[in-house]
Amino acid sequence: MAAILLVEDDPSVREAVGMALEGDGHRVTTAATGDEAIERWRQHRPDLILLDVMLPGKDGFEVCRAIRPHDQVPIIMLTARSDPIDVVVGLESGADDYVTKPFETRVLLARVKAVLRRQERPPAEPVLRFGDLAIDPGGMSVTLRGVDLRLTPTELRLLLELARRPGQVFTRALLLERVWDYSYLGDSRLVDVCVQRLRGKIEDDPAHPTLVQTVRGVGYKLVPPQ
Repeated sequence: MAAILLVEDDPSVREAVGMALEGDGHRVTTAATGDEAIERWRQHRPDLILLDVMLPGKDGFEVCRAIRPHDQVPIIMLTARSDPIDVVVGLESGADDYVTKPFETRVLLARVKAVLRRQERPPAEPVLRFGDLAIDPGGMSVTLRGVDLRLTPTELRLLLELARRPGQVFTRALLLERVWDYSYLGDSRLVDVCVQRLRGKIEDDPAHPTLVQTVRGVGYKLVPPQ
């Protein structure tokens, strides 16, 4: 299965979650502090990171921001703080998803499976072009004027979903189902923050997007350049 880095300072939670992940067939490496998390990430380059927000030293937000410029590894934040601001900060730091404590093990394992499933390469498709933007589904890459944009797997799946049906309006619920691979566990903030991050990479002026446009009260659509 997958190599997972579990970052959690509570020994009992770390042991319980680690055992559940190993019972599901994963290889687990653990860390108890932010600095240790970064060291373990450099040593092992895991397939997925489960990252607690409240850590000694560097918190989870800082760890996520330190890793993200160098690695697009999926990151799920584990947070005891359900305040919407904390959730959004975590997502804006580069996390792909979050789980609020206390959580049921089956819910966490379902999220892990969904995120890992999103890592799988889609079937071979032709390169999609929208002006200076080129999307290569088979190569899992996106370039703008020839420069690699280094999208996370979730950002790429979101862009692909929109780009395969240009002009079609996607509701947040539909995007949660197709991009995040679940419909009933999702949070529309996942969609909104991921769209913001995507716009920051593909739009010339993210504050006034022309490619990924908002349809008020409904969702989003991709509008090809004229």
